Amino acid sequence: MGHEKLTEHFLELIRRASTVLPRDTEEAIRKGIENEGEGAGAASTLKLLLENSRQAKEGSTPICQDTGALLFFVDMGPDFRQKDVEKAARAAAGEATARYYLRPNAVDAVTGKNSGDNTGLGMPTFHFDQMDEEGLRVRLLLKGGGSENVGAQYKLPDGKLKAGRDLDGVRKCVIDAVYNAQGKGCAPGVIGVCIGGDRGSSFACSKEQFLRNLGDTNPDPVLADLESRLFTDLNELGIGPSGFGGKTTVLGVKIGKRHRVPACFFVSVSYVCWAYRKAAMTIKGGEVSHD
Repeated sequence: MGHEKLTEHFLELIRRASTVLPRDTEEAIRKGIENEGEGAGAASTLKLLLENSRQAKEGSTPICQDTGALLFFVDMGPDFRQKDVEKAARAAAGEATARYYLRPNAVDAVTGKNSGDNTGLGMPTFHFDQMDEEGLRVRLLLKGGGSENVGAQYKLPDGKLKAGRDLDGVRKCVIDAVYNAQGKGCAPGVIGVCIGGDRGSSFACSKEQFLRNLGDTNPDPVLADLESRLFTDLNELGIGPSGFGGKTTVLGVKIGKRHRVPACFFVSVSYVCWAYRKAAMTIKGGEVSHD
C-alpha cells in the first residue's frame, strides 16, 4: 500500500478517535445515568457528557479540547514495514492537527517549544508487535493530560496504606489512587491496572488495558473477581462525575499482570477520563475496516 493511501487511513483513524465516543463508553455512561436516578445532579452531569459527545460526532470536532497524546498499538504482518507505518502515522498526526482534529500537544521538554504538529521525540508513541499473517491491525488511544497526571505507581509493601504483597494490597493501592484523584481526572474515568513488571513495562501494561472493551470479562477469573470488586468499591467512594458527588466515579476497571523479579512488586494505576478516546482499524488485502 502506498504511503499517501496509508496516511489517509491513519488520518481517518485519528479523526474517529478524537471526535466519536466509542459505543461501549456511551453505554457505560447511560448505565450510570440509570444508576444515579432521574433528577439526580450526577445524572444531569452525565447527560451533558452525552450531549457534548453527540455534538462532537455531528460536527466532526474533538470531544475534548485536550486531544491528548497519541498512543499507537500496532500488530504488523510481513507485508508491512515498521518504518513505513510510523512515517504514515506521523504524517497523519500533522495533517490531523492542521484540520483541527487534534490540538498541538507536542512540547519540547527543555525549551518549551511546541512542534505544532503533534510530532517530536517519542511522540506519537508506538508499540509494535509482529504477527505471522499478512495485514495491519492498529489501535489508537488518545491519552489526555489531565487523566495522565493522576496516574500513580506503588511499590509493595506499602506501610502507609498497610498494603502487603497480595491482591488485597493491590486493591488498597487502586482505591488510594482514585481517591487521591478525586475529580481531577475528569471523572467518571476508566482505570487500567498492572500488577508486576518493572517500572516501565508495568505502566505500559496498565495502559494496554484501555484497549479492552468495557463490557468484557477478564480471562483470568482471579483478576475478573478483583475488577468486579474494585468497580463496586470505587463507585462507593461518592466522588461522582467531575467530582461533584454521585454513584458513578468509574465506568470500568481493567487489570493485567506481568511477571516480576522477586525484589520488586509494582502496582501501576493509569486513569483515562470519560472522554475515553480509542479507535481501531484493520487493513488486509487492500481493504480497510474501522471499529
